[in-house]
Amino acid sequence: MKNLVEIDKKGNLESIIDFKTIDASYDGKTNIAKDILKANETGLISCLVDSNLALRPKLILNDYSKGSKVLSDIVSELMNCNEFMISVAFITSSGVTPLLETFKYLEENGIKGEILTTDYLNFSEPKALKKLLEFSNIHIRLYSKNNFHTKGYIFKHSDHYRLIIGSSNLTQSALTKNKEWNIKMSSLEKGSLTEEVLNEFRSMWKDADNLTLEWIETYEKIYLKQRESLRKSRVPRILQHLLKPNKMQVSAIQALDKIREIGAKKALLISATGTGKTYLSAFDIRNFNPTRALFIVHREQIAKQSLDSYKNVFGDTKSMGILSGNSKDIDKDFIFSTVQTLSKDDVLLSFHKNEFDYIVIDEVHKAGAISYQKIADYFEPKFLLGMSATPERSDDFDIFKMFDYNVAYEIRLQQALEEDLLCPFHYFGITDISIDGTGLDDTTDFKYLVDEQRVNHIIDKISFYGYCGDRVKGLIFCSDKKEAKELSIKFNNHGLRTLALTGENTQPEREEAIERLEQDEPVNCLDYIFTVDIFNEGIDIPSVNQVVMLRPTKSAIIFIQQLGRGLRKYTYKEYVVIIDFVGNYDSNFLIPIALSGDRTYNKDTIRKYVMEGNRIIPGCSTVNFDEISKKRIFESIDKAKFNNIKLIKESYNSLKQKLGKIPNLNDFDLHDSIDPLRIFDNNSLGSYYKFLTKYEKEYTVQLSSVQESFIEFISKKLASGKRIHELEMIKCAINYKVDLILRLTHILKEQYDINFKDSTETSIVNVLTNQFSSGAGKETYKECIFLEKYGLDYKASEIFVENLKNKEFKEMVEGLIQFGITRYKKFYSVRYMNTSFELYQKYTYEDVCRLLEWEKGEVALNIGGYKFDKTTKTYPVFINYNKSQVISASINYEDRFESASQLIAISKSGRTEKSADVVQAYAAEKDGVEMSLFVRKNKDDETSKEFYYLGKIKTVGTAKPIIMGNTNKTAVEIKYQLYTPIREDIYEYIIS
Repeated sequence: MKNLVEIDKKGNLESIIDFKTIDASYDGKTNIAKDILKANETGLISCLVDSNLALRPKLILNDYSKGSKVLSDIVSELMNCNEFMISVAFITSSGVTPLLETFKYLEENGIKGEILTTDYLNFSEPKALKKLLEFSNIHIRLYSKNNFHTKGYIFKHSDHYRLIIGSSNLTQSALTKNKEWNIKMSSLEKGSLTEEVLNEFRSMWKDADNLTLEWIETYEKIYLKQRESLRKSRVPRILQHLLKPNKMQVSAIQALDKIREIGAKKALLISATGTGKTYLSAFDIRNFNPTRALFIVHREQIAKQSLDSYKNVFGDTKSMGILSGNSKDIDKDFIFSTVQTLSKDDVLLSFHKNEFDYIVIDEVHKAGAISYQKIADYFEPKFLLGMSATPERSDDFDIFKMFDYNVAYEIRLQQALEEDLLCPFHYFGITDISIDGTGLDDTTDFKYLVDEQRVNHIIDKISFYGYCGDRVKGLIFCSDKKEAKELSIKFNNHGLRTLALTGENTQPEREEAIERLEQDEPVNCLDYIFTVDIFNEGIDIPSVNQVVMLRPTKSAIIFIQQLGRGLRKYTYKEYVVIIDFVGNYDSNFLIPIALSGDRTYNKDTIRKYVMEGNRIIPGCSTVNFDEISKKRIFESIDKAKFNNIKLIKESYNSLKQKLGKIPNLNDFDLHDSIDPLRIFDNNSLGSYYKFLTKYEKEYTVQLSSVQESFIEFISKKLASGKRIHELEMIKCAINYKVDLILRLTHILKEQYDINFKDSTETSIVNVLTNQFSSGAGKETYKECIFLEKYGLDYKASEIFVENLKNKEFKEMVEGLIQFGITRYKKFYSVRYMNTSFELYQKYTYEDVCRLLEWEKGEVALNIGGYKFDKTTKTYPVFINYNKSQVISASINYEDRFESASQLIAISKSGRTEKSADVVQAYAAEKDGVEMSLFVRKNKDDETSKEFYYLGKIKTVGTAKPIIMGNTNKTAVEIKYQLYTPIREDIYEYIIS
């Protein structure tokens, strides 16, 4: 046998094993053996060698920005194995909780597993061990000899093993956030590495004892004693007045300073719940150094909490007091007052108008109330700061106007998670129960909401998914007061300690309930508080460790408010569990929108988050949906109309209110509002100008029909920013008028490092002279001629130049161009392998034809899955991975990925191995033809006209003749090899 490290000139390990002579040693598993050898060749010898990505040696680490988390790889392997073995030193509830949905699936499908752990350092949590013992398919043993510090995960498949070995224990941080190095390998059972790992595992397993509840109860006493000892031994914080602001708070204080430098006397701070708004205000006041300051809240309890926070920052350097119905500290340096007390005439007028240098209004979105306005109109501070997590209001009061549209700083949920400002959450979207064959929906009768079956279902699930800590401290959000009260009674009948709080309860009743929920002592405590919306905002219960949602999500804002009740960091609280019961609600699509913070309203993007959100959510948080709730959310997404006028108008009005002016296009992106492309895509609009003329009373611009057509053309065809060429060409036409190709050639090279080709000029000119479009588009934009011939070059067309004399039209064109250029730089400028495409971005058929520099655009019917262009020597392949249920049988055949680097696609019908298009595909590499792959997941909705660009491809092997199903027509299977294996989260989304 030849030496296994012989390498050819291309860097490929030679295929030098005669498998026929050694089949027996592989138990007949020749194919998988070949695949594993090839995969190891890629991982260990040369990355240029193509192989099955799933089998390659791989470094697994935590980097959410690249869709990579150790947890995701472990979940993926668990969901696809036949049996698993885990050997880890440390197991915590925070590590087990994100895997509960997966372990439940494995149990239901009879997939057995063995977990080996230890009592080394008494680190593992008894609670986590008890939870694992609940699974009938998992056998757990405890190794107590020597110092056990292994971190290994073994997955058995039908014909091979996969191993993940490295640094990750079964803990939250190790699986999601920490800098961890783990290596994944694939092997047959007789491979020496796998054999050694299995032998070691079995040896330790043999020497270990079965884990029992009795052992855990004994261990728990030791664990709790040690934990208490550690807590007592921790050095208490001293000199708390020397607390320093975090990164976010520093940025916010700098922004406030800049606002004050330009003479502003008021500003608004928008910050997600739990991100430290109160501390931030304290730090800014310390920076401002007022003689006296006033902090206004709407509840006495919050005033007390805020005072405590300020003491942590200022220590004894300032005197502080409460002004409320129960306290009258009016002579202190800093006063924390309830709005109810301060708004009384005798109290308010006892202060001079200039009494306070600095005033803070907490939860300022409430400031539309008469009491708040009375106070705001009376005082004249040197600076007024308003703070809110959700300033967007449905009422008529304009918070942004009250603060002169000075938004000093804004931090939303995703950024707060990135900055580690919040307690991590583990979200579980689970199926609400069906009763008498009927699922809960927007019209469900009250009797079903409180039916005993539903009560049992809820209790079962909240018990299964659990909480962090020694006892549950939960909030349950209901649809209405009646439901909250009735469910509380029924929970109490089941032995839980709950009560319902609504707007009908007095402030003392609310405060007493919160104290009972937060107390650690079991006597007279509460497990849960049922409520409707009084805890959406403005209440601080840091110790909440479980939030349960029993109502439909009808507002992303309210969803985040209720989620935020559990996100406040708290001593010894590692995470909070969020349990969302998903019924058949029309607005279920708002769940992934709220969790992701994505306001593009692109259906494919939302679907992808439901499938792969776990990989891309920042920090230690996780997102899990069971299969039925996924289906319900997908159905909701399918039915939603994201480019309808109602949604566009709501988003527009919210943004206008925030800015205090008619937004420009870049404002939508800058402030994370709806994607303007949804406006352009609306058939009755086509442009932002058209929207404004129809729905904005303050908008008075009137364009001619020709100008309107130019604006719509740029909006629909170019403003997405997918190619820079036309955008810069129109800019040149405006600024220089003549010699446009010469000028553009220089700009593209100098500013974008793009080389100009003959096909580039033809493509640009055809697009901007309406020669590129075909079909109805050609007639629609017949007057949109931007260029005309000028000697050997081009100049701006007479019709375009003439219309540019209209100042408003010119400004509108320039705004669209700048919007498109900004989009290009943000999303499409990292070009892949000398192409015009950015990997994993999405493109329509027309985009692809334009970016490949074809002379004319082709409609989908003419492309038919792929098309070769002789002039540019390009050959794009388009795959609809989940095809429509109604397409004709003659084209309903199966394209399929074999791995993240190989795809089998079916040719057009009526083809054989000798058909010209098939022959060309296999001759592409030899002929210098660039083949590219474009794949879309869902074909049938208004935002799925786009395909993911997955990179360059080449054919491998030979064409395989087939007869297509339900027809006698011939076709061939073509196997494509991707130059770059598909990124894992994208691949998993497409094939799922």
